[in-house]
Amino acid sequence: MTGTELQRELRARGYRLTPQRQLVLDAVRRLGHSTPESLATEVQRTAPSVNITTVYRTLELLEQLGLVRHTHLDHGAPTYHPAEHEHIHLVCRACNAVIEQSTDLVADLVAKLADEQGFAADVGHITIFGRCQECQERDQ
Repeated sequence: MTGTELQRELRARGYRLTPQRQLVLDAVRRLGHSTPESLATEVQRTAPSVNITTVYRTLELLEQLGLVRHTHLDHGAPTYHPAEHEHIHLVCRACNAVIEQSTDLVADLVAKLADEQGFAADVGHITIFGRCQECQERDQ
């Protein structure tokens, strides 16, 4: 979504595109999977007056607008990423790499849950922990 499209979307919902909102969205796009704290640090490089509370509020709004999503990649703070494409996360317990995978990987599970349980799974929040191929090869 371009700055103009974002501005139009925010206005349609009764909000303005403030410089802080634009900075937070730009930081999410630049950093990818990042915690609010790391996003705040990134934003504060160009706008030192933007505090963590503003970042949290902005992330909440951007998620409501469907521009960012959050997931939990560990026991800490949520991790935010652009909502441009839905994916699941594979997290290596050895090197902490985050690998994005297509939701097609769990399509059979999603279909089975819908058929057998009538359950509509939100696969954008799926995180699978394990060991990446590189770490497995290195440890052999």
